[in-house]
Amino acid sequence: AYMLKDAQPACLITTMELSGRMPEDSDAKRIILDDPDTVKTVAAQNADCPAQAECSPLHPAYIIYTSGSTGKPKGVVVTLKSVSNFLLSMREMFPLGEQDRLLAVTTAAFDISGLELFLPLISGAGCVIARKETIQEPRALAHMIHSYGISIMQATPTLWHSLVTNEPDSLRALRVLVGGEALPNALMHALLESGCTVTNLYGPTETTIWSAAQPLAKDHTGAPPIGTPIWNTRVYVLDAALQPVPPGIAGELYIAGEGLARGYYNRPDLTAERFIADPYGPAGARMYRTGDLVRWREDGSLDYISRADHQIKIRGFRIELGEIELVLSKYPGISQAAVIVREDQPGDKRLAAYAVADQPLDIGG
Repeated sequence: AYMLKDAQPACLITTMELSGRMPEDSDAKRIILDDPDTVKTVAAQNADCPAQAECSPLHPAYIIYTSGSTGKPKGVVVTLKSVSNFLLSMREMFPLGEQDRLLAVTTAAFDISGLELFLPLISGAGCVIARKETIQEPRALAHMIHSYGISIMQATPTLWHSLVTNEPDSLRALRVLVGGEALPNALMHALLESGCTVTNLYGPTETTIWSAAQPLAKDHTGAPPIGTPIWNTRVYVLDAALQPVPPGIAGELYIAGEGLARGYYNRPDLTAERFIADPYGPAGARMYRTGDLVRWREDGSLDYISRADHQIKIRGFRIELGEIELVLSKYPGISQAAVIVREDQPGDKRLAAYAVADQPLDIGG
């Protein structure tokens, strides 16, 4: 409801099953895909459809919402130019042909699904979309990889950990793309030992999906690097005074270039805070403050260290702990709340909330 109100879309594409769950007060026109009347209406409109209007590369391709520390999501406005630069860079990095099949396992609510859906389409390859139930069951997912002849797949470390632990044979000869959260060293070696090729990917939503990439090898030692910039992307490792730091010294990562989003939709204050002037780029250029602490390696790639704030990632989803704490603190009877990430079982990160009550709580059944 909040996203519909904030984005004010002209049209909402849905199905008959889901349409009833949408807020009734939205002014957006609805196209219900599985309604028989929709097919008739679209066919009639196409008969009189005018020639497609030209669209500027600077026009928004999409708005995608990410977690916000204020308790409300914020919409990131990504342009067609940024998406095109990303996809063409990925096509060069991961060349696909008509014999290739990419298995898409990511929800469309997560921006990395853009690679899974569009890269095969611009490469002449096939895209096979897995059901949610299949993704949650390692044996079923491994069967799908085998039966469909999947040659490349992108997923978060959490999903790769599940596959390599339960069905390592399914990964042999697969091109593995890992991103969304930090890749553990042990998982990197387990993947490589299974016989697949592994590329570590890094990038925040605000700089269009992935901004850096690093192919990994079995002889690699230490934490997996997040790599070097993709096409038309500049990265800086800076100190608190926005001065570059030397290799081996931790600093905050800033990203500039064609992948930079316009900013946050209807949030000029937050946009000005995170998208700042780039003192090392051309006149008028901006750079995005990622909030990630990194360091340069001697070979020119980047090592990820940690967050500079309280933001975390679980299964690839970016979460502001402060957002959850804010919601919990509004619950009657709770005076204070704190949220942390626990990993009681390796590879299985869970959110845990701790609350201080100022009176007995009635939390129901």
